[in-house]
Amino acid sequence: MDLVKLTSVMRRLALEAGDKIMEIYNSPDFEVKTKSDESPVTEADEAADALISAGLRAEFPDVALVTEEQADSHDQNVSTFLIVDPLDGTKEFVKRRGDFTVNIAYVMDGSPVRGVVYAPAKDRLFYTDAGGNAVEEMGPFDKETVGETKPIRVSTPDNNALLVVASKSHRDQATDDYINKYNVADSKSAGSSLKFCLVATGEADLYPRVGRTMEWDTAAGHAVLVGAGGDVVRFDDHQPLRYGKETFANPFFIAYAPGVDLKEA
Repeated sequence: MDLVKLTSVMRRLALEAGDKIMEIYNSPDFEVKTKSDESPVTEADEAADALISAGLRAEFPDVALVTEEQADSHDQNVSTFLIVDPLDGTKEFVKRRGDFTVNIAYVMDGSPVRGVVYAPAKDRLFYTDAGGNAVEEMGPFDKETVGETKPIRVSTPDNNALLVVASKSHRDQATDDYINKYNVADSKSAGSSLKFCLVATGEADLYPRVGRTMEWDTAAGHAVLVGAGGDVVRFDDHQPLRYGKETFANPFFIAYAPGVDLKEA
């Protein structure tokens, strides 16, 4: 894989998809349908997926592609692949709350090694550079020319005063029970893969997820967090979260800055 080319292509496609998403987001109305798993899907999900998928297949025709909105791509048995969630946080999109992202990642041998997370309504763009280091690019964004970037790095956590982020749409009692095992100075809620990025930038120390996610929800944010010095482990045994699992479903997990004294489930 040409990682310089990959970085450029993923960044450009995320920005192009973001433009398409915001065009629909800012329209007076848009159609919301329900998928077989009862989750919502909009024309923005579908338009962004078509754009990103076509772009990745054109540039990397020999690399397997898994994308949320194409069910036939979920039948693959692969450990190295591109994986896409064209609009992560559809519930936030539908409610016009802004906490939604475009996620594109490259998984190699079961580990997400490169990724881009773009939050178009918040003008925040995070990605791994060609060397695998995580950066945040400052807007306004140009699809062809990279603007000013700054390296991002996880915090040095204080276990007596941790900063925790949790899901906005999926927070429940089990999540709160686990968070209550820590000494928490501040707890915030956020949607989509932005939670990984808040840990990556040091705006949070810990993000536990006690709930259902799929690999396309997490791979890009996972890659950004690793590129910033963080990690993601399984909730049950604190072993690394791996990718290419059957049906691409994740177990519960914990994303964190090293130095957090992880509690048992």
